[in-house]
Amino acid sequence: MDLVVHPFFDRDTFTWSYLIANPPTRRAAIIDPVLGYERATGTIDTRGAERILEVVEANGYCVEWILETHVHADHLTAARYLKPRLPCAQIAIGEHVRDAQALLAPRLGLGIATDGRQFDRLLRDGERLRVGHACGRVMHTPGHTGACVSYLFDGLAFVGDTVFLPDQGTARCDFPGGDPRELYHSVQKLYRLPGDTRLLVGHDYGGLDRTRDFRFSARVAEQRVANRMLRADTPVTEFVEARTARDRSLDPPALIEPALRANLDGGTVPPAAAGDGAAALDAKCRAVA
Repeated sequence: MDLVVHPFFDRDTFTWSYLIANPPTRRAAIIDPVLGYERATGTIDTRGAERILEVVEANGYCVEWILETHVHADHLTAARYLKPRLPCAQIAIGEHVRDAQALLAPRLGLGIATDGRQFDRLLRDGERLRVGHACGRVMHTPGHTGACVSYLFDGLAFVGDTVFLPDQGTARCDFPGGDPRELYHSVQKLYRLPGDTRLLVGHDYGGLDRTRDFRFSARVAEQRVANRMLRADTPVTEFVEARTARDRSLDPPALIEPALRANLDGGTVPPAAAGDGAAALDAKCRAVA
């Protein structure tokens, strides 16, 4: 395999982040890093990001990419915190982030640019992406949001919130820009990958009964036959009905407002909701951006 995968788990938001590296070249990429945030106090927690940096330093990696699978609604991205500490890194996200910005910025009262300029690169569907000698591909996988992408490498697919582990099902589709029918077709695209491809997920909630260990991947072959909401042979109408009903029962993520405010703006901590720690980090991030 061309890539080594270092997974990192944020227990507060049940989020998986990844550091992937090509050992012969020491080139690396970070996918969906998390910045801890306590909404009540505006306290920033950088321990998760620092754990990634420790592994980068210990292995002598040169991080070329900080990749976002989508605009997250349940945690703040650590991309803007990490970038000044990784001088070769570019922050990249799918090009449809512009649609998300245009849709959500007015609703949130954000006076931000809606052309994606907050990110270093906007990635197109099918675009090639290199991490050292490993060549990957961007796949537009909308449904959870309209701007979701997955990152495909040989035998690996980093799918963000598109599909979860078999006992978890799929991501919700009730956020603005989400669409269960689109999600159905996105997951089916992933299911057409070779059966031994590992789908590395953006979240895991420990199984429905919380009795198993946290996991970050499952094979395509397993998902096709065992995903509790969407198998390869699940009719689209059945999935749309089940997903819609499930979404009606879900509460919004606890950090949805500060997360969207920050992540639509490339990882800028929202100063209006922030305490001294967050304001200081925001000023520092703006100074080095």
